[in-house]
Amino acid sequence: MDATQSYAGRTALVTGASSGIGEGLAEALAARGADLVLVARRAEALHTLANRVRSAHGRRVDVLPADLGLPGAGADLQARVAELGLRIDVLVNNAGFAVSGPVASADPERLLAQVPLNCGAVVDLTSRFLPAMVQRRSGVILNVASVAALQPVPGLAVYAATKAFVLSFTEALWAEQRGSGVRVLAVCPGPTDTPFFEVAGEDSDTGLPRRTVDHVVATTMRALEGDGPSVVDGPLYKVLGAATRLLPRRALASLAGVVAKPRPGR
Repeated sequence: MDATQSYAGRTALVTGASSGIGEGLAEALAARGADLVLVARRAEALHTLANRVRSAHGRRVDVLPADLGLPGAGADLQARVAELGLRIDVLVNNAGFAVSGPVASADPERLLAQVPLNCGAVVDLTSRFLPAMVQRRSGVILNVASVAALQPVPGLAVYAATKAFVLSFTEALWAEQRGSGVRVLAVCPGPTDTPFFEVAGEDSDTGLPRRTVDHVVATTMRALEGDGPSVVDGPLYKVLGAATRLLPRRALASLAGVVAKPRPGR
């Protein structure tokens, strides 16, 4: 299947599309022929992206600002999509954020807010849009996890746990949907040059090499052409990911605490 034309005539709903990996994936899908539904809290950034995509690729782009971490947000988004008469062929669950620092000193409300967005919204939107894909025997569910999903990460304890949930959920869903015509994939980026660190806090920057959004998007689009349940972006992070399967959990947590420790001057 030609990756440059795979999404012609399809509509892709992308959450967290206002910047970073979500923005990059939205543009890549539009370049391959997809119409877009862009979802994030920042309406102005979504409209800027929508105008750029329309101009560059001539695709239909609908902007639906929403805070997917709020109760009922998934049902509301599904209703708004239905009102527009749209059929979602590709669902990209990318919305999420991190809070860095020890749990004992974190803002409890901010810490907890990661769970409904990073985990709950993924399950909610998947369960709402998947059944129609199964009925049509065609569709894509793409969930953005993280290399943080592969081990406990002191200093990013909740974030890593939420991404472990996303990875486990997606790989189980992949097994459920084999032979259904629905492609299911989790992508696990390492540190990437996005606004992630500004939101999480600069003490979340470990000094590990950052990949670019273009790197992550290229890895993702290639993986979608295959049939595996998940993919790690970048040679270094593939090696680190493989190493996590060999170490005891206690050693993993200790090692991750050393690796994830912020570096002075960054």
